[in-house]
This record gives sequence, structure tokens and C-alpha cells, in this order.
Amino acid sequence: MVKNMICIECPKGCALSVDVENGKVVHVQGAKCPKGSAYAVMEVHDPMRILTTTVVVEGLPLKLIPVRTNKPIPKKDILKAMEFIKNVKVKTPVKVGDVVVNDLLGLGVKVIATRCL
Repeated sequence: MVKNMICIECPKGCALSVDVENGKVVHVQGAKCPKGSAYAVMEVHDPMRILTTTVVVEGLPLKLIPVRTNKPIPKKDILKAMEFIKNVKVKTPVKVGDVVVNDLLGLGVKVIATRCL
């Protein structure tokens, strides 16, 4: 089976054609850098994503602060992570890089602030 995808690892956005047999990548075409082949394998076997969202700031009505994970998390865990994060509240002051959640879902991933407030 051939899967077509666009690599998102660098600005080139290579159109990849990935041959998959028995759930394993056997050949990748279209990658213009080494990151493309690695991305194709990861995307087929264990897709990962950086999660970006917002959390509530306590004491300020309807105020949110943007956050993101410091490393990619498994794509299959995105909804669980969002469910957890929607209950997180932070207090001011908050600086860029402050850790909002230390170990998201036991994945060893931090959720960090991306804006000061």
C-alpha cells in the first residue's frame, strides 16, 4: 500500500510517497533531506505531535495563556492530554518557559507557557 503525505519537519514540505507492507515502511520517495524519511517512518509507526493550547489564569476573568508541550506526544494521547489540560489553572505572574504541568499524563513531557502575563 502506498501512503502519500507532506513532510512537516522542515520548510521544504516535501511530498512523500511511502510504501507500507504489513504495517512497516519499506520505501520512502520524495524526501529532499534525511528528515523526510525519518518523518515518514515515525508518521506510519508512531505519529507524534507538539500540543499547543491555552490554560486558564486564576483571578482574572476569562483570561487564557498560551502553552505548548516541550516535546512531541503520541498523537493517540492528544484528546486525553486536552481533557487533562482543560482543568489546569495558573496564577500570575507567568513568564515564557514557566512549567505549567511537570509530567503530562506520565509521558515525561512538560507543558510550558509561551507568553508572559
